[in-house]
Amino acid sequence: MIVLNRSSELVDWVGKEIGVSDWLEIDQQRIDQFAATTGDDNWIHVDVERAKKEMPDGKTIAHGFLTLSLIPLLVRSVYTIRMRGRGLNYGSNKVRYTSPVQVNSRIRLRQTIKAADPVDGGLRVTANCLIEIEGQERPALVADFLTIVYDH
Repeated sequence: MIVLNRSSELVDWVGKEIGVSDWLEIDQQRIDQFAATTGDDNWIHVDVERAKKEMPDGKTIAHGFLTLSLIPLLVRSVYTIRMRGRGLNYGSNKVRYTSPVQVNSRIRLRQTIKAADPVDGGLRVTANCLIEIEGQERPALVADFLTIVYDH
């Protein structure tokens, strides 16, 4: 894990891979909780018995938006900023779901800082995020993820 003192140090990482997160297992409970929260209860996500019969490898798959929403959690094991204020999700660009995440798969984040632009009181960071699936060549997701990190 990279430890930075201030958000301004992210400028030094522009154009570079800042790191790779720890692995995270995507179990059925997490998928079911996401389905309950969002109302997206499509059977491909939540019906284990039907998936055994009709899905490739007989497994449910995680929601694409669940995978995207895990970026803030995964980035916690990539880098941290010691002296920082609040952080805000500013959006996502070019989100692509390139491979399904089957239940009980493990995923991790590979992150490259694309831009770090000053804003009033902080820094707007654009990071290329690649969610990898353990044992697979194709990533689950590729996206540019934008955050604003305010100074402490």
